[in-house]
Amino acid sequence: MRYAQRGGYTPAEQERREQLRLKAAELFEQGESSGAVAAELRVAPRTVRLRRQRWREGGVQALRSRGPVSPERLPARQFARLEAELRRGPPAHGFAGGQRWTLKRIKALIGRLFHVGYTVQGVWKLMRRHGWSCQVPVRRAVERDEEAIEVWKQEVWPQVKPVRRTWAPTSASRTRRGRA
Repeated sequence: MRYAQRGGYTPAEQERREQLRLKAAELFEQGESSGAVAAELRVAPRTVRLRRQRWREGGVQALRSRGPVSPERLPARQFARLEAELRRGPPAHGFAGGQRWTLKRIKALIGRLFHVGYTVQGVWKLMRRHGWSCQVPVRRAVERDEEAIEVWKQEVWPQVKPVRRTWAPTSASRTRRGRA
């Protein structure tokens, strides 16, 4: 699931894992047993056996990282352009109904500008990875009508709001429920 959704290891995690593999290669050269290597590096013995086999077949080079599996779908240059477009605001891109960017709107904008498809969750991960976060409006909407809200609270809400029972006998039995 993690890899299918463009997850995987961060560059720091990839580097750390490569260092573990290279340390294992040093231990292999010293003649350490698989169990000892697994205990020292705190990995599964099966992992050590697989790494040892790759080391025998290709040496230390076989244990080195091959880099990312695929290139980024939205490279840094394109993301910089996306940020500039986001700063222009939704109305500049034909989105009516407010000054807020939603994940769906950002997804549509990415599709229009770069012809790259993302899921809404993928857009969220992309934005978070580049330091963006959810924003809560600092001030209330200009269209907000305080008087209409007070009228609704006092006249409409009491009619719509369900009446809360103060006491009702109940039973945990499925066949004989309490009466209210």
